[in-house]
Amino acid sequence: MADVGGGFGFGAGTGTGIGVGPYAELTFDSEGDVDRASQGTVSRMEATDVLVFAHGWNSDRSTSTRLYDRFFAPFPALVGPGVRLGYVGVVWPSMRFSDEPIPDFEVAGALVEPGHGCALDPLTRRALGEFWPGRRAELDRLAELLAEQPESAAAFIEFGALVRELAGLDAVHEAHGVQAVHAVAAVPAIFTEDVLEVCRALSLALARAGAAAAGTEGPGLTVGGGLRGLWGGAKELLRQAAYYTMKKRAGVVGERGLGPVLAELAAGRPAMRFHLIGHSFGARVVSFSLRAVPDGARYVRSVTLLQGAFSHYAFSDRLPHDRGRGGALRGLHRRVDGPVVACHSPHDSALKVFYPLASRMAGDSAGLLGFDERWGAIGHDGVQAVPGAPRLSLDTALREGVPTAGCVSVDAGSVVRRGGAPSGAHSDICHEELARVVVSAGRMGR
Repeated sequence: MADVGGGFGFGAGTGTGIGVGPYAELTFDSEGDVDRASQGTVSRMEATDVLVFAHGWNSDRSTSTRLYDRFFAPFPALVGPGVRLGYVGVVWPSMRFSDEPIPDFEVAGALVEPGHGCALDPLTRRALGEFWPGRRAELDRLAELLAEQPESAAAFIEFGALVRELAGLDAVHEAHGVQAVHAVAAVPAIFTEDVLEVCRALSLALARAGAAAAGTEGPGLTVGGGLRGLWGGAKELLRQAAYYTMKKRAGVVGERGLGPVLAELAAGRPAMRFHLIGHSFGARVVSFSLRAVPDGARYVRSVTLLQGAFSHYAFSDRLPHDRGRGGALRGLHRRVDGPVVACHSPHDSALKVFYPLASRMAGDSAGLLGFDERWGAIGHDGVQAVPGAPRLSLDTALREGVPTAGCVSVDAGSVVRRGGAPSGAHSDICHEELARVVVSAGRMGR
C-alpha cells in the first residue's frame, strides 16, 4: 500500500466503539489500495443489506469511528423485519483543521487553544504533517509565517509558492501509466491569481462565513489591518490546498478503491445489497465508486449524499454553460438500482461560501468573489441540470418517501443548520431524519 497519510495505516475494524453490528471498516490508502484484511471482514458479514459510509474531512480514525457510531445508531429501529443490516465505515486519508467545529461532537482536547488566531495550533500542525508526509520543512516554514504574520508582500509570495508546492499543482497526475481522470484540467484561480488578492478575497469570505454562522450575513464586509490583516486569508489558502488534495484523492479512492472492492464483494455475495452514504468529500468517494459498477449490475441499491463537496452538475449529461460537455459522473446514477439522493442545506458555509471560491478557474470574468453557479456544490443546492430530478423538502421526503430511481434533491436545512465559522453546518449530519432518508432510499423501512 502507498503511504496513506492522515494516520490511517491500520487494519480491519473490529467494531470497538460502535454500538451496532456487525460492523467492519474498509481502509484505503491515498492511491485507493485497500487493506485486504478489512475487505475480508466485510465479505464474511451475515447481512441482507450493507450500509457503506465514507467520511469527509476528519483528522483521525477515532473521529471517523465516533461519526459512524452516532450516524448508524438509529438504523436498527427503522428497518423492516426482513432486513438484516451490516455496517461498514470507509476510512481514507483525509484531515480536518481543528478549528472546524462538529456540532455536539468534539473530540476531547481537539478544540483550538485560545490565542492561536492565524497561527497553526499543534493539532492542526500534526495533522498536516500526517496528511503530507515528508514535507516537514515546507510545513514548518508555513507555520512560522502564520505565527509571525510579517507585513511583507514577499512573505505572502513565499507562502503562496509553498502552498502550491504542497498541493502538487505543478505535477502531472498519472497512475497505472494512464492520465488520471481525476487530474483537474485547470488549476483553480485561488492558486494562480495574485496571492495578495487571493488572501484578501479569502479574508472577506471568512468574514462572510462568520456573519452567516451568526445569522447576520450582509454586504459591506471589509478587512483591515494592512497586509497583516490578510494572514487569516493565507491560513485559509492553506486549508483550501488541503481540500484540493482531498478532492482529487477522494475520486481516486472511489474509482480505484471502493468501486472495485464493492464489485468483488458483490461477485462473492450476489444477494447482498449495498447502500452507499457519503459526507462531504466522502460523498465524492461513493459517487466516483459508481464508475466501477458494471452495466446491468444491481448490487448498489441506493446512494445518499450528505453535504456533498463536489459539483452540482456532476450527474448532468449536458452542462448548461457548455452543451457539448457533461458532468464528471454523467449518467452514472443509472447504475444504481434505486435513487441517488443529494441532501443539501443553505446553512453550510463551507459549500455556500468557500467551495465556489476554491473551484473557480483562472480567467473567470466574474472575479474571485463574484457569483457564478458553474462552481456550485451539490451539498449546497442539490442536483442541477438533470431533467426530471425532483426537489423535495425533508418533511415531504419523510412523509411520502423518495422516488425509487434517478437523482433526487432533499433540502435538509431544517435539521442541518448548526455549526460555527468557517464551515457552518457542514458537519451537522448526525440526525435520525437523515437516517430515515437512507432507509427510504434503500426501500428498507417497516
